[in-house]
Amino acid sequence: MRKIDRSNEPQGIERPLPSESTGVWGSDAIAEMLRALDIPFAALNPGASYRGLHDSLVNALGNERPQMLLCLHEESAVAIAHGWAKVTEKPMLAIVHSNVGLMHATMGIFNAWCDRVPLILLGATGPVDAAKRRPWIDWIHTVKDQGALVRDYTKWDDQPASIPATYEALLRANQIASTAPRAPTYVVFDAALQEAKLTSLPPLPDPSRFRPPPPVAPGAAIAEEAAKALLAAERPIILMGRVSRSESDWTQRVALAEALGAVVLQDLKLAGAFPTDHPLLGLPPVNHPGGAGGELIRQADVVLSPDWVDLASALNVAWNGEPIGSKVINVSLDQHLHKGWSADYQSLPPADIRIMAESDPTVGAILAAVKRLGGRKAPAWPGRKAAAATAIPKGEAAGPIAVPMLAQALQDATAGQKVTLIRNPLSWAGHLWPIKHPLDYLGGDGGGGIGSGPGMTVGAALALKGTGRLPLAVLGDGDFMMGNSAIWTAVHYRIPLLIVIANNRSFYNDELHQERMARLRGRPIDNKWIGQQMIDPDIDHAMIARAQGAVGMGPVAKFGDLGPALTDAIRTANEGKVVVLEVRVEPGYDPATTRVMTRGGEGG
Repeated sequence: MRKIDRSNEPQGIERPLPSESTGVWGSDAIAEMLRALDIPFAALNPGASYRGLHDSLVNALGNERPQMLLCLHEESAVAIAHGWAKVTEKPMLAIVHSNVGLMHATMGIFNAWCDRVPLILLGATGPVDAAKRRPWIDWIHTVKDQGALVRDYTKWDDQPASIPATYEALLRANQIASTAPRAPTYVVFDAALQEAKLTSLPPLPDPSRFRPPPPVAPGAAIAEEAAKALLAAERPIILMGRVSRSESDWTQRVALAEALGAVVLQDLKLAGAFPTDHPLLGLPPVNHPGGAGGELIRQADVVLSPDWVDLASALNVAWNGEPIGSKVINVSLDQHLHKGWSADYQSLPPADIRIMAESDPTVGAILAAVKRLGGRKAPAWPGRKAAAATAIPKGEAAGPIAVPMLAQALQDATAGQKVTLIRNPLSWAGHLWPIKHPLDYLGGDGGGGIGSGPGMTVGAALALKGTGRLPLAVLGDGDFMMGNSAIWTAVHYRIPLLIVIANNRSFYNDELHQERMARLRGRPIDNKWIGQQMIDPDIDHAMIARAQGAVGMGPVAKFGDLGPALTDAIRTANEGKVVVLEVRVEPGYDPATTRVMTRGGEGG
């Protein structure tokens, strides 16, 4: 293999030698269309089914816009694109090999679907013409309807049979993925079409004429109807659900809550929607509002729900099966994605005012209507006191580390620095991290699929490069072990980040399920650990990180060692390194989290 001097090139950028080919191929046309869409990166795991496109990305485009990001597993490729979209709210490309690569990628696609993020997935099959297939391998990698594998959790798919049809498919895939409610799209390329020689490159359509539409806002009349109901309410509440990362939208959400005097709740599964230090926040973010959150919802006479996930269950839990006495304003376009295969659409919520529009444009329209109507005439929520801060237990130097102690130590070690908490484990509670900016916290994976954390961390960190923010993820040990090969991609492409592994050496959520079963059946709860705990031998997570070129640190098992270890890890990440710090934590969940997770959910 020829050694190429790359000493003067940007680190981590794979620069091809100049191409002298004079021919034009089908995949060259596909690559040019991808560049016209102006999507900067394509996360991929290579495969022969799209060898033509791979060649074109390298030799026709020079591996720039899109630049390939080599991944060691297809699920990581999709997770990286997912993490990118959570920051940018724009699609990235992920490319997978034939039916086998697509089957590897399915969990990541489902996560992105449930999380309602834009993503363009590309694949390949064939040759569709059986006469052109190589013996054995092309036959097992050819599927008549490959899109059927993921059709129930993608928004649209296509398998174009010509170059003009390919242009249209890519334009449509981008347009549909980027239109609310956002979700993945999938385009399959025939291997023979990619490798067909063309006499010339067909003219490219102008992508600006196929842009996604502007955000969907409500009509003035229905916005005013909602504003009147909220102004007439004595105890209005806003359930902030899926909203944007825009700073101006953030400011607008705060302004509406203040104009109404409305109590606000936000979802721990979703990205930050409202400042956690604001006196109108009813309680810290939760996975599902029961207890104190349910009581606030029950007390409310009007509920405004900007795309809250599972609104019906939140209302039903609050009213404990009784008829829902609050007036409900439901703002969502999510109904456009509801299908019969998966129940990710959740229970059917009641609504007295149903607004089919996007969250933030609706917030803006209602705020404008509130101002036109003269604002609130009397204070809302008479006698209400702001929620009391939840105390975090203090550790002893020689003692063990609980997850709340880890969270407090992270806050202390990053004081004064902009940090984006990309992911957190199931044992994390909403009061453990302050949210004061729309990029302070990015929420969960959407579909509850373990193994997505490392890839999503890499994708979000890539999107955060140059923002001055520290990309931080706190991952469970099970999540890290399933997806840790994404670390290599971060190291190879010089994407700085910090992963802290909260290692309880167990799929502990499933220990709680086994404890529940044992109690229900009168069996010994002491057996709940069997088939759950990752011990004998303990896994050396820092070594796994070092093996992929990252800086591996730990394990840290004593509270007194935690602060210095975090300081060292943060300094190293700020120097541009990929850092993985293993922290041994005590098993256990916040009580509010435990109530939800023992009713269902993934182990971790």
